[in-house]
Amino acid sequence: MFAMKLTLILLGALLYLAGTLGWFGWLGLGLLDAGTTEALLYAFAGTCAWLLISFGLAIQIIKTARPTAGSWSNP
Repeated sequence: MFAMKLTLILLGALLYLAGTLGWFGWLGLGLLDAGTTEALLYAFAGTCAWLLISFGLAIQIIKTARPTAGSWSNP
């Protein structure tokens, strides 16, 4: 069971890293280089989506590590 969890964690980290590098290294820069209003709006929206995914991932990690944090029912 530990090997399965480790594999899923490493796969998720690899996919997140590939997505981050792909966005900031290729797609985002290409949109900024285009310089049109539409491309800049797409770059802004993509960066906002990346930030939402990052914050959601951080919350998921914190909730998984400390499942009882923030619960007022168990003092």
